[in-house]
Amino acid sequence: MPCSPLHPAPQLPLTRGLLYLAVAGLAWGTAGAAASLVFRHSDLGPAALSFWRCAGGLVLLAAARALRRRPVPRPTEPLGPKAVRLGVLGLCLTVFQTAYFAAVAVTGLAVATVVTLGAGPVLIALGARLTMGERLGRGGVIAVAGALGGLAVLILGGGGATVRPLGVLWALVSAAGYAVMTLLTRWFGRAGRAGDQLGTTVGTFAVASLALLPFGAAEGLVPHTVHPVEVLGLLAYMASMPTALAYALYFAGAAVVRSATVSVIMLLEPVGAAVIAVTLLGERLTAATVAGTVLMLAAVLGLAVAEARSPH
Repeated sequence: MPCSPLHPAPQLPLTRGLLYLAVAGLAWGTAGAAASLVFRHSDLGPAALSFWRCAGGLVLLAAARALRRRPVPRPTEPLGPKAVRLGVLGLCLTVFQTAYFAAVAVTGLAVATVVTLGAGPVLIALGARLTMGERLGRGGVIAVAGALGGLAVLILGGGGATVRPLGVLWALVSAAGYAVMTLLTRWFGRAGRAGDQLGTTVGTFAVASLALLPFGAAEGLVPHTVHPVEVLGLLAYMASMPTALAYALYFAGAAVVRSATVSVIMLLEPVGAAVIAVTLLGERLTAATVAGTVLMLAAVLGLAVAEARSPH
C-alpha cells in the first residue's frame, strides 16, 4: 500500500532498533584502527580520508538501494523540506567527523575521544529533554553516569594524555554535531518524517561528500604509498563496514529509540576499539581496559533493557 499521511510506513520494532545501534557502535569502533593504518602506510590526510570514507559509503548505499527488490513507498514529504532535512543531517555528519579528526590532531586520540563521546550523551540528554520532553529517569541518569565513568577509565586509564584547549574545543564542536544529528533523527522519526531510512542515509552521505570534497582536495585526494593494495583494501573496508553498514543501521535505530539511549549505546564504539587493540594490534590488556569495558557494557545493557520495557 502506498505511504500516505493516513497510512504511514511501518516503524522499525524497538528491540531491532536497539540491536541495530549496538552493531553500528561496534562497527564504528573498527574505524579508528583502520584509519591509523591508512595514515601509517600513506600520506592521506584526515579530511581526504573522511571524503573517501563518505564517498565510498555513498556508492555502496546507493547501489544497495537500487538493487533492493522490495518497492519503496513514495515519500509524502515535500521536496523542499526533505532537501533541508538531508542537508542539515549531512552537514552535521561533516562537522561530527571533521571536528573529531581535528581534535585528535591537536590534543591526541585519548582526550579527543573522551571529550567528544563524553559530551555527546550530556548534550543529547539535555536537548531531548528541552525539545521533545524525553526523560531519562533516575535509572537513566545512573546509566549515563556509569557509561561516562567507564569511558574515562577505559581511555584515560593508561595515563599519558595531554589536554590542549584548542583540541578540547574541536572535540566539543564534534560532540555538538553528533548531538544535533541524533536529536534531529529522533525528532523526524517521532514526527513520521523519517521516510525511507536507506534513502535518508544516501542523501546524508551525498551532502557530506560534497561538503568534504574541497577540504580533501586541499590535502590531496590521491594517496602516495608503497603499499597501494593494503591502502585500497583499508579504504574499501572503511567505506563498507564502519560507514555504509554502520550509518544505515544508526539512522534506522536512532529514529525509534530515545535520543539519550542512542548516545549511550553508541559508546560501544570505544569498547570495540579496545577489543581490537588488544586482540589484533597486540596492545597489553590492562586493569583499566577491563574495568572501563565492564562499566560501559553494564550501563549500555541496563539502559537498553529499560528502553525496551518503557512505554512508547
